[in-house]
Amino acid sequence: MSGHSKWSTIKRKKGAADAKRGKIFSRFSKEITVAVKEGGSGDPEGNPRLRMAIQNAKGVNMPKDNIERAIKKGTGGDASSYIEQTFEGYGPFGIAVFVECLTDNQNRTVQEVRAAYSKYEGNMGTNGSLEFIFDRKGVFTLPVSDGMDLEEFELEVIDGGADDMVIEDDYITATCALEDFGNLNKKFEELNIEPENAELQRIPNNTKKLNDEEFQKVMKLIDVLEDNDDVQQVWHNLEVGGGQENLLS
Repeated sequence: MSGHSKWSTIKRKKGAADAKRGKIFSRFSKEITVAVKEGGSGDPEGNPRLRMAIQNAKGVNMPKDNIERAIKKGTGGDASSYIEQTFEGYGPFGIAVFVECLTDNQNRTVQEVRAAYSKYEGNMGTNGSLEFIFDRKGVFTLPVSDGMDLEEFELEVIDGGADDMVIEDDYITATCALEDFGNLNKKFEELNIEPENAELQRIPNNTKKLNDEEFQKVMKLIDVLEDNDDVQQVWHNLEVGGGQENLLS
C-alpha cells in the first residue's frame, strides 16, 4: 500500500496546484451538476452522489456560491447535455494513461484527447485495453484529528468495508473495493466524520519508474490532458520518487 500512499500524496499536491488555476473548481461544478440530474434532486440529503460531490468540493475550498450555481444548473436541466467518456492509451515510455471525461461535445473531446496523445508521443488505444493495469477502488482521504484513537478508528473503517488504511503526512487514506464504497461512506456518516475527499479512483496495480527527463516528458502529456475542460480525471501508472515531487510544482 506504500506505493499508493505516495501516489495519493502526489495527487493531493497536484490537486492543490490545479485549484489555484480554477480547473478543479470547474471539475467539481460539473460533477455536482451531473449528480443533481442523475439523482433527480438538488437536495443533498436525498441524493448521495450530490452529497459526496459537495463534500469533495468543500474539501478543496470551493466557494459556496459556486456550489449553489452548479446545483441550479442541474435542476435547470443543463446537465442533460453532459456525456461520460473514457479514453485509454499509453504515453511515452509505455506509461498507461486513463482519461475520464464529462463532455457536451463528444466529437470535440475525442479529437482533442487523441491530438494530445499523438503530440506527446503517446498512442490512444481501445476501451478495455488498460483493464489489467488499473483496479477501480473507493478512496477516502481525511486529516488526522487531535485526540483520534487511530487503532479504534481503523477497526471501525474495516468494519465499514475498508480493505486498507494508511497514514502519511498527517493524512489518513482508506481504500475499499468498488462494491463497498457506499457502505464505507455510510460508516463515516455514522461516525460523524466528513472525509476531505471521497471518490472512485483507478489505482495502478503496477507502476513504472522513469528518470527525470523521461518523467517530465510524460508529465507534459498528463498536464495537457488535465488542463482540458472536458477532462475530469487522468489516471496513470507513473511512479514518482527521488525528488521528482518537486517537478510537479
